[in-house]
Amino acid sequence: MFPLLTSNLPDNLLGAALVIAKRYAPLFFYGAKNTLTIALTATVIGLVIGLGVGILRSLPTSPLDSPSKRFLTSLVRKLTSVYVEVFRGTPMMVQAIFIYYAFLPIFKSSKLFAGIVIVSINTGAYMAEIVRSGIQAVDVGQTEAARSLGMSNAQTMMSVVLPQAI
Repeated sequence: MFPLLTSNLPDNLLGAALVIAKRYAPLFFYGAKNTLTIALTATVIGLVIGLGVGILRSLPTSPLDSPSKRFLTSLVRKLTSVYVEVFRGTPMMVQAIFIYYAFLPIFKSSKLFAGIVIVSINTGAYMAEIVRSGIQAVDVGQTEAARSLGMSNAQTMMSVVLPQAI
């Protein structure tokens, strides 16, 4: 069945393992290189996606805001919630098959790029929940103190809340 594996193999386990390792070492290293490339690149991209989505999911609303701002904030929260729930609630293999074949013309040139995109999107959903929960865990007094110092919402988020959340 596997002539390369069974022909000329020593009878002892260690000898057979060494022959197989010698014969297939380039394939092992190629696979390890691709795995590390996908994992490291997708984790960094997923962190960026997660930061953005996590911040969007935790946008504050106030009754004093205009109706259009409240509607837009509500819409953004719902869209990001759907993204997080879909990508956290389905197996990554199902996502990979669906995304790969749905966007086959884009991914046709590189399967490595497809892997990076798929793992990034999935990692981004998990990171978004981590960031959102980190933002919500920051004490309200921290935000109030920053606001009393005259910081805007963006300054408060960037200088006070996000460093603690991360």
